[in-house]
Amino acid sequence: MIVKEEFLNNLRQLFALNLYEVRVWTALLSRGVSTAGELSDIGNVPRSRAYDVLESLEKKGFVIMKLGKPIKYIAVEPNEVVERAKKLLVDIAHDKVKKLGELKGTDVLNELNTLHKQGIQFVEPTDLSGAFKGRHNIYTHLETMIKNAEKNVVMVTSAKGLMRKYEVLKPVFEKLKKKGVDIKIAANLGKENLSMLKDLAKVAEVKNMENINARFAIVDNKELMFMVMDDNDVHPTYDVGVWVNTPYFAQALSNMFNLIWDGTKK
Repeated sequence: MIVKEEFLNNLRQLFALNLYEVRVWTALLSRGVSTAGELSDIGNVPRSRAYDVLESLEKKGFVIMKLGKPIKYIAVEPNEVVERAKKLLVDIAHDKVKKLGELKGTDVLNELNTLHKQGIQFVEPTDLSGAFKGRHNIYTHLETMIKNAEKNVVMVTSAKGLMRKYEVLKPVFEKLKKKGVDIKIAANLGKENLSMLKDLAKVAEVKNMENINARFAIVDNKELMFMVMDDNDVHPTYDVGVWVNTPYFAQALSNMFNLIWDGTKK
């Protein structure tokens, strides 16, 4: 059986399999029904590992063990494998989320927090900065920044950017509003934003600023996240954000923002 390594690597990523599992599975697919020894030879997998690999594939729903002797295995139809793999990944994800949620208040998390507090004492303020590549990573850190706000949040973004952030940050803004955190959002708005703006206005002050073309957020006049490229010109995968913890510059930028904000009509 000749299967390209690129194809096998793609299957490994898609179905969360190791190299031996994907080799045995594709070997069985090419035969339909086969013994462990035959699959070992076809898939170039050590015979000592073949049964363990097949047992793993059976638990994941990729193969079925045929009754009788010698023991043989039947390949599950690929479309059905996809559905089973989806369900398995969802179950694993739910289980991990549950376990992580249960860490709150435990000795494990308390120990981690202690280590972080001790370590941060030795960090210079100038070292509290970082770059994030990919819009998902940018938004993840942006959400972390904003949900920890105690006094105010300033955000400047594009019309499309506001729609994206609205989906991600709306629950966070609602919680901050209840805490009394002041939230100001400025963007070059379009007609497509009107229905969303009515909902967003319940938790934040929003203004249309036609002459502003920037993407940044300031939290408590201390932390700053700014994107270095126009989101109309960059693919989400290659978007870049820079985070800095700098009260001096964050306060200065916030003051300049407030001057423009106060001089702009809603």
